[in-house]
Parts: sequence; C-alpha cells; structure tokens
Amino acid sequence: MILYEYPLHERVRTYLRLEHLFLRLHQLITRVDALDHHFALATLFEIMDVAARADLKSDLLKDLDKQKHQLDSYRGNPAIAEAVLDQVIADIDRCFNALNSQPGKAGLALTENDWLMSIRSRIGIPGGTCEFDLPSYYAWQHKSGVSRQHELMQWTDSLTPLADAVHLLLKLLRDSGAPQKVIANAGQFQQNLPQGRTFLLLRVALDMTQDLVPEISGNRLMVSVRMMHLGEGQRPQAVADDVAFELALCS
Repeated sequence: MILYEYPLHERVRTYLRLEHLFLRLHQLITRVDALDHHFALATLFEIMDVAARADLKSDLLKDLDKQKHQLDSYRGNPAIAEAVLDQVIADIDRCFNALNSQPGKAGLALTENDWLMSIRSRIGIPGGTCEFDLPSYYAWQHKSGVSRQHELMQWTDSLTPLADAVHLLLKLLRDSGAPQKVIANAGQFQQNLPQGRTFLLLRVALDMTQDLVPEISGNRLMVSVRMMHLGEGQRPQAVADDVAFELALCS
C-alpha cells in the first residue's frame, strides 16, 4: 500500500512539512558522505524557514495542551488502558515543557552562528557554495564524516523539542482516524463531512499494483478524491473504472 495524506487545515500543513524535513534531515545526518551533509545543511535551513512563523510555537503548545485535556477525560474508562494513557500524557508533558522552555523561535540560536548564516545566504544560489565562494565551507566538507556528523548533531539539538512535538501531535492525529474501505465510482469519490466536527487530516491508502495517483481536495465541508493514471511522460490521465481504496478522516 502507498499512503497519501492531505491536510484540511493550514496548521497541519505546516506540521506535515516539518515532519517531512525532519525525517529527511535524520536520514542525511546518519550518512557520512560530504554531499549528504551538504543537503543535510540545506534541509536544516529549510526547517528554519518553516519554523520562522511567529505563531508556530504557540500553535504547538496549544495543540499539546488540548490533546492532554482530551486524554485526561478518558481516565476511569474501563475500555482504556491506564498505563498506556499515563505514558502518552507523560510524553505530551515532556514535549510541552521542552518546547515551552526554549526562548524565542525554534532555531534562534543557529541564527547567531555567522558561519552557518553565510552558507545559508548562498545555498539557494545555483552553485553558490563553490570552493571559491565559501573556502571555509569547502574545507569543512573535507573533514571526516564522523566529525561533520558530530557538528551537525550539535546544530540540530536546538530543534529537537520542535521535532518531538510535531512527531507526537501527528501520531496522535493519525491514530484518531479509522481507515474505511470505499469505492471511487468511475474514478471519482466525494464525501460530505458531518457538521459539528472538525477534521484536520485526510489519509488515502492505495494498492501500489494499481499504479494510480489520487488528486485530493477538501475543506471543512467535503472531501474529494479523483483517481489518475500516469501515462506517457508521467502525464496524469483520468480513470474511468471503479477503484477500491482506504480512506481515513482524522480529527
């Protein structure tokens, strides 16, 4: 199965982008090649750009607090395992306290590193990090892979509370939606959303052997999925057959 996720709220869109970047950063740092570490730095700067939103930290703290109060309401429910509930609430408290104790925006400390900021100012320019433009960066790339890894981990430490909060909130959000098997009649699926409940994320799971790509759109009132087949030159073409897939709405 291949899973597609579509945010139904701008806040969740930001969380998904950050998660995507943090997963990429982790994968690149674990490698030792200089080129991988170059793109690790590029990813680090992308995270800083996304995290520069003034309301991001407050949104995360509000969502963590909301999740905690919602989970607290389950205490005493015989269908809920108290030990598991306690662990999840403890994880929320840990993420909340770590993020709340950080001064300013995530990655603020990195902006005080003049060397990193000199690379950041040129990394978006095609070929802007050549050895004649940034000789000190060129020298850094010739250090041992382990040495570069150590420095990259130091630089990303200040972003760990942000990463942990995003990962936890998205996990709780995904766990709130139960997948259902549905049919896209003649390649089209549309569903009105029940009133009085706010859905934040749509998840679509497709069998990879179907070789199809969903075009997803949605808002607070309805969601729509249109199945497309990638033809010659990866050009999408509408599907006329019925297509079975799994859909989950998460709130």
